[in-house]
Amino acid sequence: MSSFKELKKQIRFFIGSLFYLTFAPKAWLYSRQRDWLEKKYQMPPTGEGFDRPGKLLRTEPKESGANFYFEQAELEISFLAEDFVRIDWKPGIPPIPYAIARTDWEPVQTHLEETAERTTLSSSALKVSVSEDGSLTMCDAEGNILRQELPPQKKPDGWLHKAQLRQDEHIYGLGERANRLNLRLARETTEKGELTDKPKAFRMWNYDAAGKYGPGSDPMYICIPIYLGLHQQGSYLIFYENSFEARFTFADVATADFDGGALRYYFTVGSPAQVLSRYTELTGRAPLPPRWALGYHQSRWGYRTEQAVRETAQEFKALDLPLSAIHMDIDVQTGYRAFTIDPDRFPRIATFTQELLEQGVRFITILNPGIKYSRNKENNLFLEGRILDGFCKLPNGKLVIGPVWPGNCVFPDFTNPKVRKWWSRQYEYLLDVGIAGFWHDMNEPAVFILWGDRSLPKVTQHMMEGRGGDHREAHNVYGLLQAEAAYQSLCSYRPDQRPFIVSRAGWAGLQRYAWTWTGDIECTWEALRQTIATVVGLGLSGIPYSGPDIGGFQGNPSAELYLRWFQVSTFLTFYRSHCSNNVEYRAPWTYGEPYLSMIRDFLHLRYRLLPYFYTLSWEATQKGYPPVRPVFWLDSNDSRLWDVEDAFCLGDALMVCPVLEDGARQRQITLPKGRWYNFWNDVVFEKVQQVNIDAHLEQIPLLVRAGTVLPMEEGNKLILHVYPPTEGTSESFLYSDAKDGYGDSRIDKFRLVQDENGLEITWEEEGNYPFSYGNVEVHLHGMKLQQVWVDGNEVSFESQQVEVGRFQKVRFQGEIV
Repeated sequence: MSSFKELKKQIRFFIGSLFYLTFAPKAWLYSRQRDWLEKKYQMPPTGEGFDRPGKLLRTEPKESGANFYFEQAELEISFLAEDFVRIDWKPGIPPIPYAIARTDWEPVQTHLEETAERTTLSSSALKVSVSEDGSLTMCDAEGNILRQELPPQKKPDGWLHKAQLRQDEHIYGLGERANRLNLRLARETTEKGELTDKPKAFRMWNYDAAGKYGPGSDPMYICIPIYLGLHQQGSYLIFYENSFEARFTFADVATADFDGGALRYYFTVGSPAQVLSRYTELTGRAPLPPRWALGYHQSRWGYRTEQAVRETAQEFKALDLPLSAIHMDIDVQTGYRAFTIDPDRFPRIATFTQELLEQGVRFITILNPGIKYSRNKENNLFLEGRILDGFCKLPNGKLVIGPVWPGNCVFPDFTNPKVRKWWSRQYEYLLDVGIAGFWHDMNEPAVFILWGDRSLPKVTQHMMEGRGGDHREAHNVYGLLQAEAAYQSLCSYRPDQRPFIVSRAGWAGLQRYAWTWTGDIECTWEALRQTIATVVGLGLSGIPYSGPDIGGFQGNPSAELYLRWFQVSTFLTFYRSHCSNNVEYRAPWTYGEPYLSMIRDFLHLRYRLLPYFYTLSWEATQKGYPPVRPVFWLDSNDSRLWDVEDAFCLGDALMVCPVLEDGARQRQITLPKGRWYNFWNDVVFEKVQQVNIDAHLEQIPLLVRAGTVLPMEEGNKLILHVYPPTEGTSESFLYSDAKDGYGDSRIDKFRLVQDENGLEITWEEEGNYPFSYGNVEVHLHGMKLQQVWVDGNEVSFESQQVEVGRFQKVRFQGEIV
C-alpha cells in the first residue's frame, strides 16, 4: 500500500510539473532578449573612483554634527539621537528615502575635538573618531571600541566599504537568509553542494527561488542591507540606505560592496533591543495587525472552486480545528490575471466571503504585479496603465515585456507616485466583495527564465519619484512600493479595519505595510531547522511578522516532519500551511490519528495564547521588538547564547525548543541564566547551563521564564499563569482592544513581588477600553499554596488555581518548590 501511495505521489508530481513546461518557450525567448538588451544598452560608468578619500583638509562643525573635507571626498556626520548617527560619504546621488519613516529628529548636543591624528565628534552616548586617512572608529560613552572602519573606496558606479571584525564578533541580519543565524559562520559551497572554507558572499538582490530552495540558497526574496554586530565589548547595528545590488562578506573584515548609489549609512549602539528600537524608529514600526491575523491560516495551490474552499472550512469546524483565514493561490483568478476572481468557479463571491466570515474565517486572495500584455476588452488594466504611461520601459521607450503566470506581462512602475495611486484603486472592488486581505507574490519582480537573472533587465527605466533611474536601483524596493500602495488603499477604503497584507519581497521599511513568509522552502528536516534562523534573522532585520509554509512548500513531508513543523510554527507570528500544486494536499487532518489530535492540541494552545501574542504585537508597535527573538536577546553578554540557532524566544517569557531530527524524543537545550519552568509539567531548571528535556511526539520543550505572568484565555475567561520571580520584582503586561480598528485600548500591568513571607501580585489598569473578560483565574506555578488573600480577604483555592475576578492585589502564602 505504501508503495502504491509513493507511486501516486510521483505521478502527481510529474503531472503537476508539466504545468511549468508550458512556460518554457516564452522563458527561453525572454532570457535571450534580456541578455541582448543588457548588452546593447550597457550603461557606461557615471563617474570616477578612488582608492582612498585622500588627506583630511578641514573640518566644519554644524548643528548635531560636522562636515569633513578630504582631498577627493566629503564626509557628513549627523547625530539623530545621542546613540544614533547618520554617516554620508560624498560624491554620490542621495538615495530616495523609501525606507525612512522619521526625519524630524531633535537637535543633539555634540562636541568636536581635534588632535594631530584624529578628529572626534561625540555625544553623551557615542563617539565617532575620524582619522586623517578617512578611517572611522566608533566607541560608546565609556570609550569601548565597538567598530573600526577602513577608509571607503569609491568605484566608478558604487562604493566598497570595509570594517575590521573582532575574532569573537558575531553578525546577524541582512534580511531573509537561508543560512546560519550567525552569518559569519556561513560558507560558500561548490557546484556539487559541498561546503568550502571560503566565507559566504551574501548577494543583496531580491530573488525568486523558483519553486524550491534549501539551506544555503542565496540570495532570497527580501534582502536588506542591515546587520547587527555582537562581541565582548557590546553590540551595534548598521543600516546602509542603498538599494543597489551589493555583496556582503564577513571574514576578518566585513565588506559591503555596492554596484551603485551613495554611501549613506546609519549606526547605533546598545543592547539588541535598543538598536532594533532605534532602527525601527528610523524605518517605521509595524502597525498593530487585526487580532484574527495571529490565528491559523490554511492555504494550498489548488483550491479551484468555491465548493472546495467551503468543504475545507466545514472540515475544520467538524474536527474542532480553529481557523482564522483561507488563502487562495493563482487558481482563484481568471487566466491568472491580477485583480480577478473567476466568476464561473466562484459565482457568489460576495455571499461566500460573508458565509465564511460568519464562521470566523477570512478570505485572502493572491495578487501578482505582472499585467497581461493584451488589448482585449477583458483587460482594462493594461489599457489604463498604458494611458497613464505607468509601465516600466526600456531605454528605447518600448515596454518591458516578460513571461509570468498570465503569459507575457508588463510591469507597473511603482517608483511613480501616480502609478501607486492608480494601483491602490484596483483593490477597491475586491474589498467590496469581502476580500479580507491580500497576498503579494512574484513581486521581486520575478519573471520566468531558463538562465540568468529572474527579473527585469537591469537597463529597465524607472521614474524614481521624478529624478529617473534604472532597475539596478529600483529592483529591491519594488515589492516594498507595491505593499505601500496596497496598504494605503486598504487604510483609505476601510478606515475602520486594519490592513492585512503578506508580501514575498520587500526592503527596509516593509514592516510598515506587510507581513512575509519564507517562500518555497523544501520539505526536509534540514529545511525545518533553517526556518528558525531565517525567521529570527528577519526579526533582527526589522520584520516582525513572518513564518514558513508549514511542512515546506515543495515535497511531501512525513507525518512526523509535518507535526514537528506544525509544533514550532505554533509559536511563530505567521501561522500558515501551504504547499505546491504538484504535491499531496496538506491540512491538519492529512495524516490521520494520532497526528490529528496532536495538531489539534497545538492549534488550541495557539488560540489560548492569543492574549500574549497580541500583547507582543502591541510591543512591536511601541518599541520595534520582534515577537520572535534570538535566545541571546535575554542576555547579550552571555557568549554561550550567541550561536544558539535551534531554539528561540517568544517575547521575553517563553523559550521554544523545537525538535529538529527524525525520531528524536529528547533534546539538549542551552539555557540562559535564571530560573526556568517546564511549561508542560512545572519542572524547574536553575543554575544549569545545559539540560536534556524529553520531547515526546505530542510535545516540544517549552520553557517559561521566572517572573512571568503569562496571559491566556479560554472562552470568556482570562487565565493568568503566574511564575514567581527568583527574587525582588517583575512586571508583565496585557494589551487588549476591540481586536480590530483604531478605537480605545487598555493596558493591564501585573507586578510580582516576592519576599520571605510569600508572593504578591498587583494589578494596575490603564486605558478606556472596557475589560473584556467575564471571569479571571490565577494559576500559580512553582509554589505549593497554603493561603490566598484577594484584596485583603482570604479565599479558598483548589489545585493551585484561584477564581479571583478583577482585583487590585492578591497575596499567596506557600512554599517555593
